[in-house]
Amino acid sequence: MQTVTVSDKGQVVIPVQIRRRLGIAPGCQLNFSLEGQVIHAEVKRQMTPTKAEDGFGMLVCKQPGTRKLADFDVATAMREATDDRA
Repeated sequence: MQTVTVSDKGQVVIPVQIRRRLGIAPGCQLNFSLEGQVIHAEVKRQMTPTKAEDGFGMLVCKQPGTRKLADFDVATAMREATDDRA
């Protein structure tokens, strides 16, 4: 266990070993909770926003002709892809 000192502003420095292990970098957010005399800090994992085009090419449709997004059932396509590999 490593001891750190609280600043006048209530700030502490998280030891580098802990920051590296938990992936804590500048801008990361932590959730704090109190249980008796124990402070718990949990890294708040934020979801990276994605765009529809990020998934381009993930699913392949072998049906000929023009298709609309509404024509695709992702669950069925994934199941068929798994069946094709077996």
